[in-house]
Amino acid sequence: MSNQYGLMQAARLKPLFWTQFLGAFNDNLYKNALVVMLTFQSVQWTTLRPEILANLAAGLFILPFFLFSATAGQLADKYDKAWLARQTKLLEVLIMGVAAAGFFIHSLALLLAALFLLGLQSTLFGPVKYAILPQHLKEEELVGGNALVEAGTFVAILIGTLAGGLLAGAGLDPLWIAGAGVVVAIVGYVASRGIPVAPAPAPMLKINPNPLTETWRNIGFARENRTVFLSILGISWFWLYGALFLAQFPAFGKDVLGGGEGAVTLLLAVFTVGIGIGSLLCERLSARHVELGLVPFGSIGLTIFGLDLALASMLLAPVAAAAPLPVGALLAQATTWRIMADLLLLGLFGGLFIVPLYALVQLRSAPEQRARIIAANNILNALFMVVGALAAAGLLGAGLSIPLLFAVAAVCNAVVAAYIYGLVPEFLLRFLAWLLIHTLYRVKQRGVQHIPHEGAALVVCNHVSFVDPVILMAVSPRPIRFVMDHRIFKTPIISFIFRHTRAIPIAPAKEDPAMMERAFDEVEKALGEGELVGIFPEGRITDSGELYPFRPGVTRILERNPVPVVPLALQGLWGSFFSRKDGPAMSKPFRRGLFSKIAVVGAPPVAPEAATPEHLQEIVAGLRGDWK
Repeated sequence: MSNQYGLMQAARLKPLFWTQFLGAFNDNLYKNALVVMLTFQSVQWTTLRPEILANLAAGLFILPFFLFSATAGQLADKYDKAWLARQTKLLEVLIMGVAAAGFFIHSLALLLAALFLLGLQSTLFGPVKYAILPQHLKEEELVGGNALVEAGTFVAILIGTLAGGLLAGAGLDPLWIAGAGVVVAIVGYVASRGIPVAPAPAPMLKINPNPLTETWRNIGFARENRTVFLSILGISWFWLYGALFLAQFPAFGKDVLGGGEGAVTLLLAVFTVGIGIGSLLCERLSARHVELGLVPFGSIGLTIFGLDLALASMLLAPVAAAAPLPVGALLAQATTWRIMADLLLLGLFGGLFIVPLYALVQLRSAPEQRARIIAANNILNALFMVVGALAAAGLLGAGLSIPLLFAVAAVCNAVVAAYIYGLVPEFLLRFLAWLLIHTLYRVKQRGVQHIPHEGAALVVCNHVSFVDPVILMAVSPRPIRFVMDHRIFKTPIISFIFRHTRAIPIAPAKEDPAMMERAFDEVEKALGEGELVGIFPEGRITDSGELYPFRPGVTRILERNPVPVVPLALQGLWGSFFSRKDGPAMSKPFRRGLFSKIAVVGAPPVAPEAATPEHLQEIVAGLRGDWK
């Protein structure tokens, strides 16, 4: 597919997209209709206060995520996910029948039971919808597929919430709510019939019915890969952060903006549209591969615009006790537009933050455990949202204003981001690499898919400039440990990047033979542990624009570790600020303007027995072409 929008017409994604979209729509249609109805008509149903009922409904919907996510993950690993999707949609039809019975016999207990069962149905479908994507999509389609699912989900939540409120507030017979839910569930089941077969990765798995031990076991699977586990924590933090903002919209619209229900709807719509835009931007900004550099970019935006939302809200005059302002009157105020812009950008950067993390978890999780790892993610998401809600309630109860609560959340977001990026420098380093190639260059990629996603391999490339390793890091699907001249480690900024990518310093034998031996030992160790190692076989940055002879170090490496060798070539960097054309590098700031066109070109891996320096140089020279 040429882009993510083409995927919407493909049988590999289209049925799943509409199955998920209709499910999210139905959940929020029923949930919001029930909450609105119980808020304004509670005396007809119970003696409980409306605010207690609203919180009870929210708790009942989220409770199944704690109780049944572990089981849902096991089922999605044991059975065909397309079959499971259809079963969960049939369950949804039955649940809406329970809701219809509750409305018909005027039973609050049945209505709340239906809400709990809808939470159960969502819990069972959660691991299916994310674990199935890597089975049907290629790696370069994974970001686009996740972006469509995330954007569609948030739009469905918005439309379902609005539809539920309209149905509940229109004075219609409540059976219309259940009837609408049944129709949507049936259409969702029809959509699920088109999901292609997704064979079970672990058909012999024995189901563990104990949710506590299985939850801990699933979290253990996630912890086996540090980057995956910290990505899950990042996703969970986003749900806490986003849910905290969303939960304040009713009170914020009424008490801070001075509006009515229309103001709350406007806030929700702007935030949701922002998340949709940010999600769909991910594919373009990531060049269609899982770009971890977008995650720090997203967290920076979440912090900046969360703080600005708090500051803008503080500038508003206190709301007087009067009739709620209509939306038109609110939009006549300049500060309201600033608040809308902050919410839109909060959502946009949230999309940039969360889509790469979901794709990374899918890509780097073991296939036979992927659904259970996603189940662990769902459990932690729910836990973080509950903790966030309790913390927000406690701070507000202690007298904190909503704008100050937003400011506290934004500061906490910065602290959490710094902590995660400190534990996994790969995120921050990929961000620096991504920033470089999107501010100084326009990078084209061809044949980069030959870099393996797992297993040991050696990458060889021509050496044109000081930023060659950074550019290769930016296009590689996984970290590369480069063997670098030890003097480069003295270069500011670049030294920071290379040290945190665990680059291996090397010196010529006549200058420091001990360092050279340590370098070869470290390369052997890295390849033995299945890592990706990169070298520049010329042994120097070109000062003529020509390709220098490849040195025999590659042969020595392959004698110790006979691994595949992936030839790459850089095009278009000769003459750039970081090259040595017409003098020392980085000495003439006006060499070639911003957004210069460069390219990274790759060839299929070469078997170790055929990977002589001469043969590799011939391949790289061919890839490099005449473009210097």
